[in-house]
Amino acid sequence: MKSITIKGSERESVGKVATKALRNAGLVPCVLYGGNQAVHFSAEVMAFKNLVYTPNAHTVEIDLGKGKSFNAILQDIQVHPVSDKILHIDFFQIFDDKEITMEVPVKIVGNSKGVMAGGDLRLNNRKLKVKALPKNLPDFVEADITPLDMGNKLYVTKVPTPNFKIMHPDNTVICQVKISRAAMKAAQEAAKAAKAPAKGKKK
Repeated sequence: MKSITIKGSERESVGKVATKALRNAGLVPCVLYGGNQAVHFSAEVMAFKNLVYTPNAHTVEIDLGKGKSFNAILQDIQVHPVSDKILHIDFFQIFDDKEITMEVPVKIVGNSKGVMAGGDLRLNNRKLKVKALPKNLPDFVEADITPLDMGNKLYVTKVPTPNFKIMHPDNTVICQVKISRAAMKAAQEAAKAAKAPAKGKKK
């Protein structure tokens, strides 16, 4: 999985007044959990654009200067309900020898027979929770829709997971090919035509 670096500074004061002052200065207050003790720091808003405003999943290297750096993943983010301004971010520290769980996007590949026949592809889960060692975290879960005909579903059990586990029940549907209205109408008309008596045929 790709990693991005966020450069920040440790903060000594964590009260409401200090936090408000950080935000007014264009900085985002953050907390890193998962280690021996929580680490409070701040970084510029623009430092998070490639982490927050993207559908892709990333691990993070938090560089606080003076030789202090931590590997982490995004755990929680708080945004203003009106302006969407980032108010606070929580990170969780990761270690090379410990498995972690995080959400990664689903990538659809292949050409479905059902879609080519007029069916509609519905993506039930755009992201899936996976568990792995940090070095084995995938950038995405690849879902091959080639075998899907109209009315078929692709379950998580049909997705190859060489170095990671998908943390969802076996009956979780990733995507499915629904019969479109046009295809359904065509099938109904064909059925009616098949049942109708041929023209000119005597009773």
